[in-house]
Amino acid sequence: MQADTDIFSRVRLLLGEEALRRIGSRKVILFGCGGVGSWCADSLVRSGVLDITLVDGDVVGPTNINRQLMATTLTIGQPKVEALRAHLLSINPSARISTREALFSAETAASFPLDDYDYVIDCIDSLKDKITLLELASHSRAALFSSMGAALKIDPTRVRVAEFWEVHGDPLARALRKKMRQEGRKTGKQFLCVYSEELLENRGEAIDPSLDESPIKKAVVNGTLSVVTATFGHTLASLVLRDMIA
Repeated sequence: MQADTDIFSRVRLLLGEEALRRIGSRKVILFGCGGVGSWCADSLVRSGVLDITLVDGDVVGPTNINRQLMATTLTIGQPKVEALRAHLLSINPSARISTREALFSAETAASFPLDDYDYVIDCIDSLKDKITLLELASHSRAALFSSMGAALKIDPTRVRVAEFWEVHGDPLARALRKKMRQEGRKTGKQFLCVYSEELLENRGEAIDPSLDESPIKKAVVNGTLSVVTATFGHTLASLVLRDMIA
C-alpha cells in the first residue's frame, strides 16, 4: 500500500477541497509570538494556512521554554519570529512566512497595513499597545480575533470565547475596556476573544520584572503553563479557521 504523502490529506478529508483552498488563500498577520501566538501559528499552518506574517520584537529566553512552542535550549537568543518561522517552515516548506522583528505600538502602527490582510490575530501582552491594535484592527477590513490573559491559570477546560465587550471575569479585558473608556477610544466591528475566568495566585517567590531582558516591560511577572497558553492558541486558530470556511 502506497504511503500518503499529502500533509493536508486529513484536513481535506474533514473539510473538503474547497474549504482547504479558501484556507490557503487567506492572508494572516499575527501580533505576539509567545505562549499563545506561537501555538496559534502552528495550528494554522498545520491546517493549511499558507500566508502568515509574524510580528514580535522579543528574543527567546530561558523563561519562555515552559510555554512557547519554538522556545528550546537550542533557540535561546534567537528572535522569536525567526525561531517560529523556522519551525513553521519545517511543517510546510511551501508556506509564505514573513517576519517583522518589531514591537507594535502607536509609534509603529502606521508601518503595518492591516487592510492588506484578511485576518488580524492579537496576542500582545502590553496594555497600551494592545488597545492601539484592537482599535485600529477593528476598524480595518480584516477580521480580528484576540487573546486575553492566559497567565495564572491551570485548567484548560475553563477557556471560553466571547465578544470583547461581553468578556467577564478576565482582568485584562476589564483593564482594556476601562482604559478605552477613559481615553474615549472605541472599537469598530465586533470581534471574538479567548479568555478564562480562572485566576490563581502565584505561589513561588516574586520575580523582579526589572531583571527581565525582554523589551516588553511588565509591572509584575505572573506564572503560566503551556497547557493553558496552548489551549488559548489552538482556540484562536479554531476561530480563524471556522471563519475562513464559513
